[in-house]
Amino acid sequence: MTAVSDQPSHREPIDRRRLIISTTSSLLVIVLCLFLPAGTWAWSRGWLYLVSALGGSVVATVYLRRVNPDLIAARVNRHEETKRWDLLLGLLGFLPTMLAIPIVASLDDGRYHWSHVPLWGCLLGYALTIAGFVGVTWASAVNKFFEPLVRIQTDRGHKVIDTGPYATVRHPGYAFGFLLFLGMPLALGSYWALIPAILLGPPLIVRTILEDRTLQAELPGYQEYARRVRSKLLPGIW
Repeated sequence: MTAVSDQPSHREPIDRRRLIISTTSSLLVIVLCLFLPAGTWAWSRGWLYLVSALGGSVVATVYLRRVNPDLIAARVNRHEETKRWDLLLGLLGFLPTMLAIPIVASLDDGRYHWSHVPLWGCLLGYALTIAGFVGVTWASAVNKFFEPLVRIQTDRGHKVIDTGPYATVRHPGYAFGFLLFLGMPLALGSYWALIPAILLGPPLIVRTILEDRTLQAELPGYQEYARRVRSKLLPGIW
């Protein structure tokens, strides 16, 4: 994505009502997806993952509030310039597959026990999840324009970034995010949940291509940056 401006900017206030609603609804959806299909509240791997994810989110939020305070408001507040294709891709591509991961894992490990992931497999899942989470937080920390939806942020002085992970790949948040979701099924003890996790790949690649085209067409300096940093997601591969 793009760069932190080295010029001071006006601090965008956080829409606290929207923050409370989005946080509460997201937590409710995650809890329901984890425990409703399991048919029980006594699913230990579900609770372990939920507590770990919440703890990591709190730590990351506190950290980002310190190093990149504008980012929280930008992520929460509503913006009208979001690309329609991104809204459709999120609704039809990302949302179903992301929700399917905890649902399938819950049905598998929490209720029917279709697959049996050993301890080392769960630990590998947590290692991938932590690596992805730390990577996404790193990308967010160096980029105040790291918003969840694609738009050219002219209201925030949108500029190109080439520091941190952006010096190696143009869309590191997506690369690290895929690691996070790939580790989630194993952490929850399910091989079957790897299927929707892997199915996140195609919409992720489509979004990377479309966002990159948007930035090259509409963000000054991005074409020159793309010539210097050739890889979109995987260094030296693509």
